[in-house]
Amino acid sequence: ECYVQNTAREYAKIYAAEAEPLEGFGEVPEIIPIFLVHRPANNIPYATVEEELVGEFVKYSVRDGKEVNFLRRDSEAGQKCCTFQHWVYEKTNGSLLVTDLQGVGMKLTDVGIATLAKGYKGFKGNCSISFIEQFRALHQCNKYCEMLGLKSLRTTHQKQRKATSMKSKNLPNSSAIKKTVPKKAREPRDFISSEH
Repeated sequence: ECYVQNTAREYAKIYAAEAEPLEGFGEVPEIIPIFLVHRPANNIPYATVEEELVGEFVKYSVRDGKEVNFLRRDSEAGQKCCTFQHWVYEKTNGSLLVTDLQGVGMKLTDVGIATLAKGYKGFKGNCSISFIEQFRALHQCNKYCEMLGLKSLRTTHQKQRKATSMKSKNLPNSSAIKKTVPKKAREPRDFISSEH
């Protein structure tokens, strides 16, 4: 839990460094740190500790991506959370997605991370790969995605589906069609958390 949340926090810090200087972007979501505490005299020797969030607790994205959440779609915090997901997805070439974003205002906690089956740079998330596929299919870009210059996932997803259906029409007797994966444009930076 600590490793996942603090890893997502490192991504959020880099996202903030890119987004905050943009004119009109404004405040950026922050994933609060979580700490592991050892209590040897207690029946449950380990516990996690984090800042208390006071106010209306809102789920801006859900783990399975199926729930329609108007606060996510219509609020500034919700749109910026969706943009953060898109940004992470693009920076990791579709290999990692921060999901289950929830909290109070721009302060988020108890997030999840989905990775491809092989993981991403040695990191394996705590959510199913299906969350990445659902995000790719359901994400709707907003003005913050445009401000960051993120590529539309709708266009990419539709092109991939169209190309696959054309290949299958050209090869009616082929039972196995190989999918081509585009080469990575560049390797994203490694992230090392300074928190424990």
